[in-house]
This record gives sequence, structure tokens and C-alpha cells, in this order.
Amino acid sequence: MKHPLFAKIAALAAVGMLLLFGLGLIEDVVRDRQLYRSAAAHGVAQSLAGPQTLIGPLVHSACVESWDETVGTGAERRTEERRREFLLTAPPERLQVQSAALMQERARGLHKVHAYTLKAHLTAQWPDLAALRPEGTVRGSRMQCGAPILMLAVQDARGIRAAQVDVDGSAQVLRPGTFHPVYSRGLHAALPEGLRHREGVLTAALDLELVGTERLAIVPLGGTTEVQMQSTWPHPSFAGRFLPSEREVGDGGFTARWRLSSLATTAQQDIAKGRAVCDAPEDGGDRCADSFSVAFVDPVNPYTLSDRATKYGVLFIALTFVAVGLFELMSNGPHAPPLRGSLPPEGAAFSSWGGPATKRLRVHPVQYLLVGSALCSFFLLLVSLSEHLPFGLSYALAAGACVLLLGYYASHMLGGRWRGLPFGAGIALLYGLLYGLLQLEQTALVVGAVALFAVLAAVMVLTRKVDWYGLAARRMPVQEVAA
Repeated sequence: MKHPLFAKIAALAAVGMLLLFGLGLIEDVVRDRQLYRSAAAHGVAQSLAGPQTLIGPLVHSACVESWDETVGTGAERRTEERRREFLLTAPPERLQVQSAALMQERARGLHKVHAYTLKAHLTAQWPDLAALRPEGTVRGSRMQCGAPILMLAVQDARGIRAAQVDVDGSAQVLRPGTFHPVYSRGLHAALPEGLRHREGVLTAALDLELVGTERLAIVPLGGTTEVQMQSTWPHPSFAGRFLPSEREVGDGGFTARWRLSSLATTAQQDIAKGRAVCDAPEDGGDRCADSFSVAFVDPVNPYTLSDRATKYGVLFIALTFVAVGLFELMSNGPHAPPLRGSLPPEGAAFSSWGGPATKRLRVHPVQYLLVGSALCSFFLLLVSLSEHLPFGLSYALAAGACVLLLGYYASHMLGGRWRGLPFGAGIALLYGLLYGLLQLEQTALVVGAVALFAVLAAVMVLTRKVDWYGLAARRMPVQEVAA
């Protein structure tokens, strides 16, 4: 540690730890703002409507089977009535859904939440309602069943704006609730009792306008289920147990189609057993009913982008320190690096490049700390400005301010503006590369890896003739450049 080189390395390590601590604090700020946004989204959902799930149309009927049973013996012998309550359900043999989701932006304070208005036309067909004809389990029992009920369940009934239904071409009166013991939120229409024993196809057509936020899920209840959905939202995230069989995604929105058979899904059995529809069915195992969903995510929202940007903070600082070190190393002489083992004559002042020098550039660890602090402040500026301005403009303002500051400071730190200008240009290039990475969704990793490899290759080429042992061996008086 007596050699200045080792002391400087130790000082730079301490500077790096301080900057990593600062970056950690900034990441905490970004995460806090994300939590505030989540709280805002929850507040909008509480006031408007939350994520929605469609279950149905489905026909069900509540039944009670009763019978008399003799208990006891002798004088204590008596007859008691026994009862069994059960629910009969008839899922459609064919279910078709035509839907369009119109996006709306809602704000709570500084935070924006994406809501949608779904306009859907659902057509369901039953070959008959034989599934609603009760069968007794005890000989001589009495059977009583309520009227068949056509229901459509949703996750948040506050989002229902309008609905109408026709059954076999006849308009039916819709009422709130479903009378289902598990999926109780939604709407229903009471059907004539005669439909239970009628032979022939039953067709129900339902038009629905539904408001929700962030996600829409559908349970494929039909023997065959066909769903077509379109929206102007360009960043859909398809999830659930089934992905679309066809989809088209572009800048103008998306169109998706699902075609499912009851042979491929247990949705009918799951709903008959009253299983919940989970937000992440892949994590719920057999406890969740089969469903598929579309999430209207925003991959370029300012908090997500700011969080992604701060993850590159360590790389930014490392590359900048490497750039400063290269300037410090290569600005000390105009000639080729010295051969290993060549030492200057006693009392002579030589640069690290082997030529005579009257002035040697040295950058103090405090100057490294100030440069790193300026880089860290960029991420804080970015997240604060993006809450009030579009992300692209916020990025340009924050990056421009940091580039001007670092270019101005580097012109003094490196001993001249002709050294500061290339340094500032390099920082601007780094910010441009980062912005490009933030806009990429699928190729960000490969582009970042190639760019990092290119930077490493450039450093290796520039320092290929440097005699590192010679640098460590020199102990000479030098004149330090004032910052």
C-alpha cells in the first residue's frame, strides 16, 4: 500500500461502494413510487371496477329432495323428514364471444391507470336442458326445483354498464345477482319452467357492456368455445391456461382468437365444483378453474422504465470510470507505450507512454466520486421528471443536463476542453444506448450484451501496448493537473 497506484485503487474501491449505496437508495425511491402507483391503481379499482372475469352464460336450478325416514324403535319410533339440497347446472354446448375492448386512461394524483370498456356479444346454445332434470337418490322421495335461471357471472358487478338478453328470440328481463352459491356477482334472467323438459335447441344471445381495469379473463364453459377479442391496446399480455390460437399484434392494437374444446379443458367440471378463478391459474394447480386472460399492461410506463434504467446504473458507473482511467492513462504522452522493464534515467521525468513529459494527468478519487454522483443523479432526475412529463422528454432533459455537466467538468478534470468534449460525447452515447435498450422488449438482452462486448473490445484494443508492470514500477515525481 506504499505505492500510490495501490492507494488509488483502494480509494476508488471506496468511491465505488459509496456510489453503489447511493444507487441502492435511488432504487428504493423508484420502488416506493411503484408502490404508490399500485396503491393508485387499487384506489381506481375500488372507485370504478377491478379486473374482470366472465363466467357464463350458464343455466342452473336449485333443487331440494325430501323423503320420510323412520327412526327409533317401539314407543320412540317416529318419522322424520330428511332433505338434500343440490344445484343442477347446464353449461352450453357451444359458446361464441365477440368482444372489443376500448381503452380509457384514469388518473389518481400523478399516477395513471388503464381502464377498459368491454363491449361483448355472447351467443350460447344448449341441445336441451336435460341436465336440469333432477333424479332422486331415495325411492319415493319428493323433488322440488326452482325455475331455471340463466346467469352470467362477473368478478366485479359494479362494472356492468348495460346488458340485454334474448332467449330463442324473446327478450328476457335481467336482474342483478346470479342466485349461484359461489359465483354470486353478475346478472340473471328467470326462464320458464317448461324449458326444462322441452326438447330442441335453446339459444341465448346476450349483449354486455362492462368496465374493468388492467385485466380481463374468460372461462371457456362451452363444449366448444370460440372467443374473438380486439382492442386498440398495442401491448397485450396473454396469460392463463390457454394462449390464443391466432393473434395479430401491432402498433394499432391487437386481435386474438381462441378456439377450445371441452376435451382440452376441465372448465365445466371446475365451475360445477365451485372452484375459484385465479389471477394466476398456473400457480393455483387443481384449486383453480381453467381460464385464459388478457392483461392490458404498459411495458413503457415511467416507473417500469426507471426501474429498468437504474439496473444499468452500476454498468454506467463502471464504464465511465474506465473511460476516465483511459483518459488518465493515454493522455500522458504522444508515443507508444514503453516496453516492459524500461525505466527512465535517474532524475528524468517521463510519461507513462515512454516520452519526455513536463506534465502528467492524474484524476483524484474525489473527482471520480463527483463524476459518479452526477451519473447517479440522472436516475433520480429521470423518475421525478417522468411523473410530470412524457418519458421521452424526461429522459432527454435528464440526460442532456448530465451530459452538459459532465462535459464541462471533464474539460477541467482532464486538462482541456478537447479532452472534455470526447468524454461528454461518450457519455451521450451511453445514454442513447440505454434509451434504446429501454424501448426494446424482446431484444434488450442481446443488444446490451453486444454493446458491452464492443466496449470491452475497444478498451482492450486501446490498451493492448500498455506496460502495466512498468506503470506499477515507476515511482517518479509528477505534476498533477488541477481539477
